[in-house]
Amino acid sequence: MASESTFDVVSKVDKQEISNSLNQAQKEISQRYDFRGVGAEVDFSGEKILMKANSEERVNAVLDVFQSKLVKRGISLKSLDSGEPYASGKEYRIEASIKEGIAQEQAKKINKLIKDDGPKGVKSQIQGDELRVSSKSRDDLQEVISLLKGADLDVDLQFINFR
Repeated sequence: MASESTFDVVSKVDKQEISNSLNQAQKEISQRYDFRGVGAEVDFSGEKILMKANSEERVNAVLDVFQSKLVKRGISLKSLDSGEPYASGKEYRIEASIKEGIAQEQAKKINKLIKDDGPKGVKSQIQGDELRVSSKSRDDLQEVISLLKGADLDVDLQFINFR
């Protein structure tokens, strides 16, 4: 067993699930009685998700509805980067975006965590917006996966290409 086993650590989001969550949130907002007459809506424009309502409390409630739909569809809230409500004319707005890929400083933090707390003989290297982890022992790789799952990181991680 001289060959090395590897896996990739990525942070990706299924765009179709985001779209489905958005459609479900729009439907619920249009049907709920407490959103009637407050101008509540949620829209997807390019890379940004825009939530609007006529008060700060209502726009936060719109965000809450959207977040609940994301969770139901299995998308981590760590992938949603939402801002603070701000006034725009007579309405309040929240802009949110979906985070994909592992940022450079996060990748360095994960790399350091693997080197410090992971088993000996495990190597990790940053490749763009993902990490490749390799070792001669598959058990060590399983240990690294459980270490990263237990770590409190600000990014939603998936583990793919386990070979």
